[in-house]
This record gives sequence, structure tokens and C-alpha cells, in this order.
Amino acid sequence: MRISDKGFQLIKDFEGCELKAYQCAAGVWTIGYGHTKDVQEGDICSLEKAEHLLQRELEEEYEKYINELVTVPMNQCQFDALVSWVYNLGPANLKKSSMLRVLNEGKYDEVPAQIKRWNKAGGKVLDGLIRRRQAEAEMFEGENAS
Repeated sequence: MRISDKGFQLIKDFEGCELKAYQCAAGVWTIGYGHTKDVQEGDICSLEKAEHLLQRELEEEYEKYINELVTVPMNQCQFDALVSWVYNLGPANLKKSSMLRVLNEGKYDEVPAQIKRWNKAGGKVLDGLIRRRQAEAEMFEGENAS
């Protein structure tokens, strides 16, 4: 499967876009919609390039994680929600998550609650992550994310 325009927009909305390289909280140089590969201090990019970098990264990497690790059928909303989740949290967290186990057991109705559990950074619950996980859970359920 491939991410839809709606899923792409969800990621863009929560990631935000910075056209000048900055160091994230972990000290990693970042640009665009959370792009970190080959980013250096002083880099700048256009909005079009930022969107291209995100689309390419989703296609080449993050969609693949979901397509390879999820063993049960999914609809487009479910796929989009999971791509957003793994883009934010990374494949290592997906592989070890109870969310993936529950999903692969076919317990679709339990997945939104599993998605929402991942609302901490540095051991602290963050409002932004609460909102993002809520939107991903709603998207997984096929509801409009806002």
C-alpha cells in the first residue's frame, strides 16, 4: 500500500515545516517535515523540496515498514495512521510494540488504544503527542483527523 493524500497531510500537519536546518531536542540537525538524513547546520530548502523529501522518505522507508511488518489486511485509513505513527516513533518502536502484536492478532478494535499509549517523550506526557495519537487513532478508525 501507499500513503494517501489525507495521510500525507496528517503527517505534515503534526510535523510542521522548518525551511532552515535546526537542532531538534535530541541535538540532531533537522529540516523540512522532520527530515534528518544528510542535514547540516546552515542548510535551507524550499517548501516544495521539503514536501518532496517527506514523500520520498515515506515511499522508500516508512510505508515499507508497515507493508512488511503488518500481516493482516488493512484499509487505507488504517495504513495511513500507522505510517504517521512509525514516521514519528521509528521502526524499532513499531517492531517491539504491543500495538503491532495486537494488530497482527486481528484485534483491530484494540489498536486505537494502543496507538494512544505512545504519548511521551523523555518520560513526560506531551500535549502535542496526545493530539497526534488521538488523530492517528481516529484515522485508524476511519474518522476524520483534525
